[in-house]
Amino acid sequence: MRPVAQHGFSIIAAIFILVVLAALGAFMVTISTTQAVGSALDIQGSRAYQAARSGIEWGVFQVQATAAYRFGYTALGVATNPNTRSCTGASGSFAFPGSATTLSGFTVSVSCTAFTDANSGPTVYQVSAVACNQPSGGSCPNNTNPNSFYVERRLDVVF
Repeated sequence: MRPVAQHGFSIIAAIFILVVLAALGAFMVTISTTQAVGSALDIQGSRAYQAARSGIEWGVFQVQATAAYRFGYTALGVATNPNTRSCTGASGSFAFPGSATTLSGFTVSVSCTAFTDANSGPTVYQVSAVACNQPSGGSCPNNTNPNSFYVERRLDVVF
């Protein structure tokens, strides 16, 4: 008696290979998408850092530009006192214009705190800047309901 030839084994192998290749393709698409989102968030993080730096520079300028301070130069032969600097005007929030800069879409909140020395020493100033891409009520940080693409950077300068 002659054995009966078996049919259909190659179709099972072909389906198995197709399933494995489809799973591998789906995995590669997921990895590629994750990499693209991570790269975009990294760029947004760099932009937020630069926005925070601009806020720090603005705040320090506001403290240093106090009229009585005059950047350490003498006014009419009278030496200026560095303690006449002030945090007045060195706090607030501002957004970057839409088409004018690569930082469009970011908002920076700047605050200034003056620490006076009890022994008549120099006054120490702390300027803080928080930059974010999803402000809450026009200021950063957004502690209410940021989504997964929320980016924030915080910088502090003490001088």
